[in-house]
Amino acid sequence: MNASSPAADRIRAQLALVQALRDEARSEGLAEAVRAVKRLQARRFRATYADALADPVQGPAARFFLEELYGDHDFVERDAQFGRIAGAIERVFPDAVTELAVDLAEMHALTETLDHTLASHWLALGDQEPEARRYARAWRLTGRRDARERQLGVVQHMGTELQRLTRSKALLLALRMMRRPARAAGLDALQQFLESGFEAFAGLGDARGFLATITERERRWIGRLFDAGLESCANDLQTELCATES
Repeated sequence: MNASSPAADRIRAQLALVQALRDEARSEGLAEAVRAVKRLQARRFRATYADALADPVQGPAARFFLEELYGDHDFVERDAQFGRIAGAIERVFPDAVTELAVDLAEMHALTETLDHTLASHWLALGDQEPEARRYARAWRLTGRRDARERQLGVVQHMGTELQRLTRSKALLLALRMMRRPARAAGLDALQQFLESGFEAFAGLGDARGFLATITERERRWIGRLFDAGLESCANDLQTELCATES
């Protein structure tokens, strides 16, 4: 398999889009608004899944989604490592792991695209109204319900694949044996992502209930943010955000 494999090309294209969005945010003075949006979304996630995060079985999987997919962390280093080995992924890993890597890249690019657009509306609206109402208005101005549904679909596929892959003891052993070589090669952030995902879902047992909860709750929020009356939606969101501060 050469370095220009379809999976490598797809991964690099998605990471290039993410980097272009970062550069644009810096040049347009949008970077802080993007961070503000991400922080608010992470707070909402922590409140929506407080029960899962506190659960000893579901907690690691919920934290994996929060920290690696929905979080407000800076993924620049992980992206750089990911891009460096994109051409080797299909040579080194089974097809299912390759697809997981492609899913991650798509999810990352889709999330950054939506956050970037939402942040531009957030900034334009100003800070004269409560954050929950401002966010709900920015969400509706962003639109793209299809992209929100796609985002949720990719998360579901990633969770299902992680569950399936953790049943391979040989793959889990191989991943652990990669720790030292990954650190030596400067790939420790990517290694941490893979290990945390595999370990979280290995301890989850049957992931179907957990993933169904994610789908049900996220779809409910998508419906509220698009369809509910603005004041009702903003009040619900504010209540959820305040739950993280109690």
